[in-house]
Amino acid sequence: MSVRIDSATSADADLIGAFVREHWRADFIVTRGRKIFPKTLPALIARESKECVGLLSYEVIGKDCEIIAFEALKKHQGIGSALLNEVTGEAKKLGCRRLWLITTNDNLEALRFYQRRGFRLRAVHPDAISLSRKLKPTIPVAGNFGIPICDELELEMTLS
Repeated sequence: MSVRIDSATSADADLIGAFVREHWRADFIVTRGRKIFPKTLPALIARESKECVGLLSYEVIGKDCEIIAFEALKKHQGIGSALLNEVTGEAKKLGCRRLWLITTNDNLEALRFYQRRGFRLRAVHPDAISLSRKLKPTIPVAGNFGIPICDELELEMTLS
């Protein structure tokens, strides 16, 4: 069965809202001290038949494209890569010079994934999660591998 990547339409808002609630414990994402509602942003949906198997929402501001919410439900099957390739192409079409994102210090799989695809570590925002927890108290204290979640890591890819 093959995966199809679709641009989300207004009809997908409920699907995106439910997906974000299921995977991020709220219908919003907190990054760099602000609440963002992915269902209000452009998004790409990976579908296998009619089932949603991945989501990538993004926001373009000026010449920057920020990945806001990104999750592939089936790991190591190319879904994440397909979503990332699609948003990279879209960002280039929109004239963006940079594709970037924030992740947390415990997200080792994401760090591996992004760096293998050309992203570089741009900045570490020490203890940024303290501010995020004020906006979203459901952020756990410890994350993957029992690592305390403290810092936001900014990764970027320069687009040509």
